[in-house]
Amino acid sequence: MIRLFPWVGALALLLLSGCSFQAERADVLLHNGIILTLDASDAEAQAVAVRGGRVLEVGPERAILNKFHADEKVDLKGAVLVPGFMDAHAHFVGFAESLAAADLVGTTSEKDVLAKVQAHAALFPEGWVLGRGWDQNDWEETSFPNRHNGLDSLFPDRPVLLERVDGHAVWANSVALEKAGLTSDLFIPGGELLQDAEGRLTGVLVDRAADSLQSWVPEPDSSSRAGYMKEAARRLTAVGLTHITDAGLGPGDVAAIEALQASAELPLRFSVMVADDRDALDYFLPLGPRIDTAGMLDVRAVKFYMDGALGSRGASLLEPYSDRPETQGLFLQDEGDYLEKVIRTEEAGFQVATHCIGDAAVRRVLGIYCDRLGGVNDLRWRVEHAQVVHRDDIGAFAACTVIPSVQPTHATSDMYWAGQRLGRNRIRRAYIYKSLQEQLGWLPLGTDFPVEGVAPMRTYYAAVVRKDIEGYPDEGFQADQALDRLSALKGMTGWAALACFREHDLGQVAPGYRADFTVLDRNVLTVDEDDLLDTQVLQTWIGGRQVFERARGSAVPLP
Repeated sequence: MIRLFPWVGALALLLLSGCSFQAERADVLLHNGIILTLDASDAEAQAVAVRGGRVLEVGPERAILNKFHADEKVDLKGAVLVPGFMDAHAHFVGFAESLAAADLVGTTSEKDVLAKVQAHAALFPEGWVLGRGWDQNDWEETSFPNRHNGLDSLFPDRPVLLERVDGHAVWANSVALEKAGLTSDLFIPGGELLQDAEGRLTGVLVDRAADSLQSWVPEPDSSSRAGYMKEAARRLTAVGLTHITDAGLGPGDVAAIEALQASAELPLRFSVMVADDRDALDYFLPLGPRIDTAGMLDVRAVKFYMDGALGSRGASLLEPYSDRPETQGLFLQDEGDYLEKVIRTEEAGFQVATHCIGDAAVRRVLGIYCDRLGGVNDLRWRVEHAQVVHRDDIGAFAACTVIPSVQPTHATSDMYWAGQRLGRNRIRRAYIYKSLQEQLGWLPLGTDFPVEGVAPMRTYYAAVVRKDIEGYPDEGFQADQALDRLSALKGMTGWAALACFREHDLGQVAPGYRADFTVLDRNVLTVDEDDLLDTQVLQTWIGGRQVFERARGSAVPLP
């Protein structure tokens, strides 16, 4: 028989009571939730401790609360915490500046566009009249618009420039064309100036021709630009975004972001791709890659354009367009010039990324990539969009370790008319996200906003369900190319981080990783398909600091 002396029990109580004084300090504890770590184990947990802007530990509720103490404790009340959403390809500065333009997304006709532009112009009575988002494919009459059908008569004195939804075409009035010196006999390599049957410019300019006109639009002043950026950041954190890969910025854009980050007015993290512009390349490449130790803004990639967009028939195809057989689209730059810039970028130590939508552009770029890369590597060169890929070329992504970077909502936005552009057989080689994921075993996802909406949950829905927000089509658009739910979530977190060399500190809820979290009101891995689009972002955290909170149950539409 073992006898216990009274002092043994007292000592045990003393030791137990002393444990609370030995607890480790944390800045904040988030608990009583479902935490999808998306780490190597894909484990679930209930609580996470944060210190110094990074995850200290994640695990069971009782274990975390007993081990750590913090002045701030956040009861998640059963909500689902995931790594902060990342957009692997977007245009933050473009989105910010679009807030000052007429919103033409969803317009149903030329007449509808003109009415919205007229109302917008009344609010901004001086200078250029700007708009963005029209898409003739959404109109009953799907031909391109014409400045002679009302645009000129409504705006006889002010220049008007209305950007198509894909950013690869514009519709302008006569005043704008005259300012830029654009005439019907002008040839612009890599661009097209559309003409009517009488040989007059319609005001619709495609790709490089559109660029030449847009260069005449004055930049917003620094104060206005800062305001647009702050409002853009507010909207993006409200949908759970914590990190943006901005696909193409110049020195002024980067400086504007840096200034707002330095004043704590822009909480978002950025991975910047340098714009394919001589001044931008001459500025950034000699400096070498910038890797920010604070993790707020990296500059280590260059974004090139090889072709245009499918909607404006600027995407470069191996065979003619099915609905316009006289054209195969546009290459936006000479192959030799492009190769020189790729070599220069490579030698400067930057990642190479190239916009390729048509299968001819994809083939050209993959050929150049593979010649330079020589096989398996870890340079992480990227093909942005990869919308149409010939079956003979898809294996090059794996053979040369090239990352296909895609935007799932492009499939559900384009599905109504893409078959007309490509034909019955070729459309089967478009928007092949599952086949692309199989090449490397992973796939980064983005939106390309403002070409598409900013909401990551729409990206997720399009990736796994392949339907529009109305639930069309019933069986999903080419549903055999859908991603599974876990893959789609990783595409918006850890795989997006991998694509921009941030996989060691972003994209997981794991010790040592930055405390960037998105808190959802439901588990998107298990909830019914019909409820996915009703998912609400309840909180957004960046670096252990809460930057957005929504009251549970509030009815806030997705931006």
